[in-house]
Parts: sequence; C-alpha cells; structure tokens
Amino acid sequence: MSKHVARRWRFRGTFFLLVVGLMGTAPVASLAQTASVPDWQKAAGGKMEFEVASIRPTPPEIDPTHPAEPPNFPISNDDSYTAHPNDSFIADFSLVTYIQFAYKLRLAPEQLKALLAGAPKWVSDDNYAIHAKASGPVTKDQLRLMMQALLADRFKLRVHFETREAPVLALTLDKPGKLGPTLHPHAEGPACDQPDAKVFPARCYVDARMRIGNGWREGSRNNSMEVIAKILTATGATDHPLIDQTGLTGNYDFSIEWSPASSRVAVTDSGAAPADEAPTFLEALHEQLGMKIVSTHSPLEFLILDHVERPSEN
Repeated sequence: MSKHVARRWRFRGTFFLLVVGLMGTAPVASLAQTASVPDWQKAAGGKMEFEVASIRPTPPEIDPTHPAEPPNFPISNDDSYTAHPNDSFIADFSLVTYIQFAYKLRLAPEQLKALLAGAPKWVSDDNYAIHAKASGPVTKDQLRLMMQALLADRFKLRVHFETREAPVLALTLDKPGKLGPTLHPHAEGPACDQPDAKVFPARCYVDARMRIGNGWREGSRNNSMEVIAKILTATGATDHPLIDQTGLTGNYDFSIEWSPASSRVAVTDSGAAPADEAPTFLEALHEQLGMKIVSTHSPLEFLILDHVERPSEN
C-alpha cells in the first residue's frame, strides 16, 4: 500500500483507506421514519457495552511529540477484522466517523449532509481519542453495538432513521452478461483464507484505496454487487449514491484505477463524461468494470441526528 501523509486523522479521512467528500445535493422528500433493527445487529446479539472506556479530545494539528494514533483495525462498514490483544478498541476520529462505524454505514454525500444538518460544527471537525476494552472476545459487529452504547452514554447521542426518495445513479452492465477485465466472480480468484500479495487487495472484505501516480486504485474482494456499489459511492467521484442494477448475483472481486477530474464529474443517462484527465472515474467504470450509470430515483435510508453533547469527563 502507498504511504499515508503524516497528519491528524480528520473528518475528510473518514475511514481507514477511505476518502469521502461533501458535495452539493438536490432536495429529497421524506417518506417515513423507520425503526426496524438491521439483521447484522440482531445477529450480533443486541445491546452491549465496553467493560472500560476513555475518551479525550485531541488537538486539530499533529503534535510531533504525540503523533496521531492509528486505529487498531479498519474503522469501516466492512467485515474486515482481526481480534487484538485485550479485546481492545483504539481510534482517534471525529464523532461523525464513530457514528458511521457504530451503525455500520457508508454514507453517501446526501446522507452525510442530512446527518450533519443542524449539528454543531465540532461533530465533524473535532477528533476524540477513544481507548476501550471489551470483557472478552468479540466480533466487529459486537464492537459496533458497544460503540452505540458508548456514544449514547458519553455523547448523549440520539439518532433515528428515515427513508427518503432521493436521486441515485444505477449501476448497469454496459453489455448484458459481459464483465469488464477487472471485475471477476470471487470463485475464480484466491480464497479468502489465503491472503495473496499478488492480488489487490491481498485480503478479502477490505475496502482498499491506494495512490497510483496522480490517481487512485480502489478494490475489494468477495463482496456482493450491492456492497461494491457502496464502495464505489464512497470514492466521492459522483454527485449521488450508486445502487446496483447489474442483475449480477454472488460475490465478486474488483479493482478500478482512475484520476480525479479537475472538476466534479457531471453524469448523464448515457454515462458520458467530459473530456479531461484520463481515465476519469466514469471512463474507468466503463473500460475496467464494463459498467455504465443511469440517473434515477430510489428510496434511501437517512440517519438523522436528534441530540448530541460534548462527551462527559472520563
């Protein structure tokens, strides 16, 4: 993987190996408030709490004498996780990042904007170092439940979900039944229990991004097309969320390389992009994954922040 710039982990570095940008969005219509418990949360076992936890604010700029502490596992909405000694959780991020981790979300720009609407600026701007410990071995999803309880207790966080009709971009195959050269059924590649340094990424489930010259390489292995659409949304390369309408079933490995255009890509129903630095995201989507995107509307879930306070003292 490419080297990371030595800097404090901030909101614009929302996830480990993940960059999400806020962009202008069109108005969306609220449909209904939802309160159903997601399947992953049911499987994880319901409400859980850390045995011990400390929270402290960290300075906005890196201090050479106290460098930023990286997380001890990817703080992302995928399932990549290796248990650490003492069943610990260590991270230094903004509250909005912890919220997305706790609720297993990968928010598109419209969804981020809705979450932050009316929220105090510190929710996205201020970092907090959290050191916590579970009472025994846990899964990544169980750590999410513990984080939900910690945020409710120490930040007095209250949230709810709403379903809203919103503009989206549908991912479709450019030619029915034909995949691009960097999109493969997972069964045709290395098994997940055998990390392979010759493929990108070497491990399954991880949403990996690295610098390639002036552009980016993004990739993941053994994920459904629904998850891949969320990963591609999180690149911030399009103005609206991407949803899967490829008709592909099963799990896939993919990688994509592109150079950001000098201005925000304006997408059309044909999937055409203006001539600019090549390949743009849309060009790479077409040439490498064999896909195009079509503008449409679809119901999306939005997480709404009802109440939050700065954390209580340890």
